[in-house]
Amino acid sequence: MNSSRYRIASPSRGEPLIAADVGGTHARVASIVPVSDDRGAAFSIGDYCKYACADYPSLGAIIETFRGQYAPVPAASVALAIAGYVVDDAVINVNLPWSVSISGLRDQLGLRELAVVNDFKAVAHAVGHIDDAESLLLGGPSARQQGPVLVVGPGTGLGGAVHIPGASHPIILATEVGQSTLAATTDIEFEVLGELRKRSPRVLIEHVLSGTGLVNLDMAMRRLRGAPAREMSAAQISAAARERSDALAIETVEVFCGWFGSVLGDLALLYGTQGGIYLAGGVLPQMKDLLVRSRFVERFLDKGAMREALTRTSIRLVDHAQLGIIGAASWYFEREPENHRAASAEARARSAR
Repeated sequence: MNSSRYRIASPSRGEPLIAADVGGTHARVASIVPVSDDRGAAFSIGDYCKYACADYPSLGAIIETFRGQYAPVPAASVALAIAGYVVDDAVINVNLPWSVSISGLRDQLGLRELAVVNDFKAVAHAVGHIDDAESLLLGGPSARQQGPVLVVGPGTGLGGAVHIPGASHPIILATEVGQSTLAATTDIEFEVLGELRKRSPRVLIEHVLSGTGLVNLDMAMRRLRGAPAREMSAAQISAAARERSDALAIETVEVFCGWFGSVLGDLALLYGTQGGIYLAGGVLPQMKDLLVRSRFVERFLDKGAMREALTRTSIRLVDHAQLGIIGAASWYFEREPENHRAASAEARARSAR
């Protein structure tokens, strides 16, 4: 059990809660324990488990498995951080292995409340709970600055959110940065785009800058270099580059890191992230040492007259497996009171039917 307590601004309702962080590859599920002490309201993480999404026929099956193992008295509420957008009753994301219906999942699990938030909106909530000592400073000042904070994470796809400080609650904007069109700067990047456009006329940022994208990039580099095709996972490519056992894997990771720095610099200018940038997701921790030695920071700063502004932007890498869980629970407890009332009214109406 995680003994850390995560402070929240508004009182918790003291009821059992399950929080889940669901991406294209893994679903992380935990029981959340609300607590109060002389410092006010908080919560801690109880039982926790990570599941491979491909091993289960549905998201409901994963949560049912967790409840069967760890929750003899099933929680009536679930805070779900999930990759993608909710449109009407469905979660829209091409990286999920199954379709997700919000009402269907709620009914399958017999929940009073299913509260759904974008996964990187949840991560943006979690950043406020993480001590900077738990992160690696890649560039910029070490002290926290005031202003909007950008959270970006290459996982199966590429997620992102913007955290804007507020007087009582932060404003957090979920984005789909991974669905934006990828721009090239160097000769090799233009060559890679040309290679990828043979398969898709529009190359998205996450077609290269994600776990799936690292695989796409490696295959494109091998075709460009006339090397035999060799299918490897993102983890295998990163491992081969770290071990220096594959020259093309080394070059692929170098291109990935430089390109990621360039795109991140564009995003920093777009969102005005004076408060800094936090990098999350499952891909970067696998290549942390390679990222540090790469042209990542150099390319981040390479924005002409805006270089000076970007030197004042801190970039931190956060490697915390429960970040999405912490964020989902924080978001759930700290929602505005009118959202609580609306959710409660909806729950009462469903119970009456």
